[in-house]
Amino acid sequence: MNYNTVYVGMDVHKESFSLCAYTIEAEKASHYQRTEADYKKVLNYLEFLRTIYGDDANFICGYEAGCLGYTLYHQLTANNVKCIILAPTTMLEQRSKKRIKTDKRDAEIIAKCLAQHNYSPVHIPTAKDEETKEFLRMRDDHKLALKKVKQQILAFCLRHNYRYDGNSHWTAAHLKWLKALTPEALYKEILDEYLLTYHTLSDKLERLDKRIEELSTQDEYKEAVKKLCCFIGVKTHTALSVLVEVGDFNRFASAQHFASYLGLVPGEDSSGNDQNRLGITKAGNRHVRLLLTEASQCYARGQVGFKSKELKARQSGNTPAVIAYADKANERLRRRYYKMVLNKCKKHNVAKTAIARELACFMWGMMTDNIA
Repeated sequence: MNYNTVYVGMDVHKESFSLCAYTIEAEKASHYQRTEADYKKVLNYLEFLRTIYGDDANFICGYEAGCLGYTLYHQLTANNVKCIILAPTTMLEQRSKKRIKTDKRDAEIIAKCLAQHNYSPVHIPTAKDEETKEFLRMRDDHKLALKKVKQQILAFCLRHNYRYDGNSHWTAAHLKWLKALTPEALYKEILDEYLLTYHTLSDKLERLDKRIEELSTQDEYKEAVKKLCCFIGVKTHTALSVLVEVGDFNRFASAQHFASYLGLVPGEDSSGNDQNRLGITKAGNRHVRLLLTEASQCYARGQVGFKSKELKARQSGNTPAVIAYADKANERLRRRYYKMVLNKCKKHNVAKTAIARELACFMWGMMTDNIA
């Protein structure tokens, strides 16, 4: 029996792969197989399917984005096997309310989505983008570790009734106060170890940030980073992260599609005449969504139309058209934030999320040269 295209669904895990084949003609999955987590086993499975569907059968493999990253994709592609990574949040296959979840069912759902095109593929970054993305995420992991150590130090001081009278923590005065503390017995050693970890991570972050500045000056990123840094709240780390995480901005038909990809658009649960707006969908790239939400907080400060010396320095070197576009965006977003909070009495977090969505749209315009 010979079929034109066979869709192979793969539910992949650290230790095992669950595979199945699906054809449009049969409209059901078959030939289930559980193998070790090795791409060679997938190739052997495809050879087995050729004995059933014929030597001229066309295979399309797919798996959900997850812990394996792009490794399996590159391994199969190198062996001339078409492979697709599916974005889980875009898969339209309906799952029953009384959920029965097994690897076999997940593989069948993936194969069915492939056959019916009920999915959006994950963007495959270039080797350079992937390396830079991993470096930036590694830096963010260290930043998170530093934040945790800070919380642990403050909690230690509170437990032992050491109270700082200054205005803010982690200033030079606060660090001097921490070093001057003299807890009794083993507590002194505990505080010293905490502070040693704090200083180690602080120094490492400073070194990593310098390295990120160097990476941003490479030919692939230099011009785009300079453009994105024209926006308020967007510096080198944020600009470079957005570039390597998103990749090609032109793959989005409009700014609204880009905001939807980031999960910054509101959800909806409407039926008939009843319309019910929900919170943002939180679909797509969580990392970029977090960065833009953090950047949007800068629009909650300062006067409308005011440009700081630091912002002017970041904008220098760009074309007048790029600077004018960024200034228009900065003025609009800051004015819109104040209007939402002061006039419409919106909650601060709601307003900041709305600003993050519009900032994403302006970024799309900047990167696709829609700045008229």
